[in-house]
Amino acid sequence: MSKSKIRNDKTCLNCRYVVENKFCPNCGQENTDTRKTFYHLFIHFFEDLTHYENAFWRTIKNLLFKPAALTKEYLSGKRLSYLAPVRLYIFISFITFLLITIFPSEINSPDNTAEKESSITTKNKSFQDTLSKNDSIKKNQTDSEEEDHLFNFGYASVEQLDSIQKNAPESEKLSDFSYWIIKKFQLVKEKNTQSEIIEKFVRTFTHNLPKVLFVFMPIFAFFLWLFHNKKRWYYFDHGIFTLHYFSFLLLIFLLLFLINKGLTPISESSFISLIQFLVNFIGIGWMIYYFYPAHHRFYGETRLISFLKSSLLFFINFVLIIIILSIFVIYTFINLH
Repeated sequence: MSKSKIRNDKTCLNCRYVVENKFCPNCGQENTDTRKTFYHLFIHFFEDLTHYENAFWRTIKNLLFKPAALTKEYLSGKRLSYLAPVRLYIFISFITFLLITIFPSEINSPDNTAEKESSITTKNKSFQDTLSKNDSIKKNQTDSEEEDHLFNFGYASVEQLDSIQKNAPESEKLSDFSYWIIKKFQLVKEKNTQSEIIEKFVRTFTHNLPKVLFVFMPIFAFFLWLFHNKKRWYYFDHGIFTLHYFSFLLLIFLLLFLINKGLTPISESSFISLIQFLVNFIGIGWMIYYFYPAHHRFYGETRLISFLKSSLLFFINFVLIIIILSIFVIYTFINLH
């Protein structure tokens, strides 16, 4: 940091504590003049920015290519050289889901499919006019069939469902929960077209997914705590490991998302398609494999024990996240408006 003139007054401007040296022993604030020249402000800003950038890129490099290195460094006390785990996760999470919202994936709805099919026939106008009529008929038939089969529980309307539930014999009535959930689905179907349902679902799901992951992380750390020595490792240690691991997963997902978005416009080339496939294969493979070396290096167990624990933990958490996401999918759908 740049040198600043020490104040003659030894009273801290922040907490009014007596300052014998450069920094206040009570609050840590530097006892320097608050009025700075423009040159000093510029140099101070540049130094802070450079320090932040160095810490940021050092953190990203270790996070991507050195499993568990960040966690070990942080817990050993080396914390100023890297971004704090919570700040790192929040930053990556924010950027990831912001870009997904800005650049949403294309939805293969019937309307989009019809647009793509009709654009192919633009070269021949007379042929296009003939096909457009046929496509219109086929599209209407397809939309009707697909909408009929989307979450079809055998009820044409909410009124029919209510009537059956009210007047049918007890043996044919639905349970309270089944009746409630099916009615919710039926209301969503009646108020929205299929394309609207897909669009709203993707938007709502993407918006709330960070909350689901944030809720799941303490559960992930809890299972790490169950599987390891309670005297050697605190829950806090597992929490830091979890934050770094989930930051890594989101960062790889973000990189793959950006690469695919960049290559999609030119993916008609077989060479580009091959590159896209290889990048996705390597990225997803690294996401799956990463947990094993990270677990082994952080907890310091033998390779066999670490592999067995890692595999069991991976399976347990995979099942849990599928269950949680399934519940979240249902919750998202029944709350569409």
